[in-house]
Amino acid sequence: TYDVTTIRASTPMYLMSRKIKSTGVKMVLSGEGADEVFGGYLYFHYAPNADDFHSETVSRVHNLHTSDCLRANKSTMAWGLEARVPFLDKEFLEVAMNVRAEDKLCSKDIMEKAIIRRAFDVDFADAGFTEEELAQGPYLPRDVLWRQKEQFSDGVGYAWIDSLKDWAESRVSDQALASAKERFPYDTPQTKEAYHYRELFEQKFPQKACLTSVVRWVPRTDWGCSADPSGRAQKIHDKAY
Repeated sequence: TYDVTTIRASTPMYLMSRKIKSTGVKMVLSGEGADEVFGGYLYFHYAPNADDFHSETVSRVHNLHTSDCLRANKSTMAWGLEARVPFLDKEFLEVAMNVRAEDKLCSKDIMEKAIIRRAFDVDFADAGFTEEELAQGPYLPRDVLWRQKEQFSDGVGYAWIDSLKDWAESRVSDQALASAKERFPYDTPQTKEAYHYRELFEQKFPQKACLTSVVRWVPRTDWGCSADPSGRAQKIHDKAY
């Protein structure tokens, strides 16, 4: 792929997988699908209504093989590490995708993915815990359980994305970007980072048919949010650009 956010996230996952495999671990659980199923990306805050929110979750789930699952599969199996994805279990999806969209909506008062966060917080869980268990608090520390969404490529460190942009800046001239439409008339890259990834992609996969296999991961700009795939680019992010 030449998709910007998939490349941003794949590289640290590739390196992490190598480290994990070196310790002797052969299988890991990974969270692919949770954001698509529950509308966890920050741009979901801008969904106009519940119907649009739900339609977007369906679209994201259908396209997972072009982005997050593509990344997870290639990055882990490159080192012989098996990643299992419980949020994409078919029985789980049958339940989760049929939850009312109104119960998944996020806003300035409701954090993204609140419905799944509550499932890991004993304060909101069903009865059946002992007094001792309740006294221990939530399954996860609150600063982890209720922290704002960070997309993988942001969560590994903001300097990672910033360094990629600087790296592309040194390799792609202003003139090259200005004439990007002439060199890449199909799915023309809009930034130097995207331009450079496209160059690398077409060096490896020169056949035109390869281009149609790529689906770029971009937020819903028609909802009024930033087109930058980084969650940090959205105004709702605490430390936006």
